Amino acid sequence: MFEIKLNIEGMMCPMCEAHMNDAIREEYKVQEVSSSHSKCETVIVAEEEISEEALKSTVEKTGYKLLSYECNPYEKKSFFKKIFKK
Repeated sequence: MFEIKLNIEGMMCPMCEAHMNDAIREEYKVQEVSSSHSKCETVIVAEEEISEEALKSTVEKTGYKLLSYECNPYEKKSFFKKIFKK
């Protein structure tokens, strides 16, 4: 699993967030996707890594601009794991 964080320019409202989330869900097989216009950020959790170029193309098709891309291995953070962390 991978967590991909995108910094996106141009999202101004909750409808922009929904538009971005829908575009990503339509193009890629993702577990989760959430966007925040106030943080200018979209976070994707996917089984397989999605390339920066592919995501840039999707973002630009929606009328926004991809400013940065970060992809890291994803480990689900459970409530109990946080409490009993050694």
